[in-house]
Amino acid sequence: MTDVLAPPQAALQAALQAPVTVAPRRRRLGLGRPIPYGRVLGPLLILGVWLAASAAGLLDPRVLPAPWTVADTVSRLVEAGTLQDSLAVSLGRAALGFTFGALAGVSLALAAGLSRLGEALVDGWLQVQRAVPTLGLIPLMILWLGIGEAFKVVIIALVVAVTLYVQTYAGLTSIDSRYVELAETVGLSRSRFIRAVVLPGALPGLFVGLRLAVTSSWISLVVLEQINATSGIGYLMFQAQNYAQTDVIVVGLIVYGLFGFISDAALRFVERRVLSWRRTLSS
Repeated sequence: MTDVLAPPQAALQAALQAPVTVAPRRRRLGLGRPIPYGRVLGPLLILGVWLAASAAGLLDPRVLPAPWTVADTVSRLVEAGTLQDSLAVSLGRAALGFTFGALAGVSLALAAGLSRLGEALVDGWLQVQRAVPTLGLIPLMILWLGIGEAFKVVIIALVVAVTLYVQTYAGLTSIDSRYVELAETVGLSRSRFIRAVVLPGALPGLFVGLRLAVTSSWISLVVLEQINATSGIGYLMFQAQNYAQTDVIVVGLIVYGLFGFISDAALRFVERRVLSWRRTLSS
């Protein structure tokens, strides 16, 4: 009987005795897969802590009423029609101010970002305006426009315009110069260069500006609706302060928070669709 193994058996034994080289596992440095509805977890956690603290008697109802008390207040305001009317007024003011401000901010950014003459005429005074707190212009606007709806819409529009201008202008002027050289090499016209390179490259900055501008418009609205207003969520909160109705004030704060959360989520959704070609850490 021979001690020599058959060729297949010898090959198998050699393979088993050979050292096994394990490729090093690549570390994943990104954020990982997005958590479905992950941004809702934070507010839900706060709500859970609020519920638990109220049920345990750790919160003074005069300082912060329980969630069920706030829910009863919402139901009462809805039945009376007060909450719906206030919501409609506040949304109308915010929508008008945001629309006018967005149009002005983007137009000025295009003028300054696409032309040296426009930059010289526009950027300087807008940077000065950015350094002046827009809400500090309220007394002057009241003198000019009165205490009606006009001054509220104008203040919101100014806040939105300045915020959106800064981000959009930065996006327009931060295009990599290599793209400019490439466009010149292939002989693109200026109009086609703007359409194909500059404007798509500025879209990320535009969406950042839109999100900041939406938040700024709600913040401005909170302040403006408590100054000589006769309607709106802020007016509802101001009246509740006079009668020590903490639950109504909390309802107003929740409404403002929902405004900001929903509008930001809507802009994120649009941004993902429009910038689907862009791969980022959050993608």
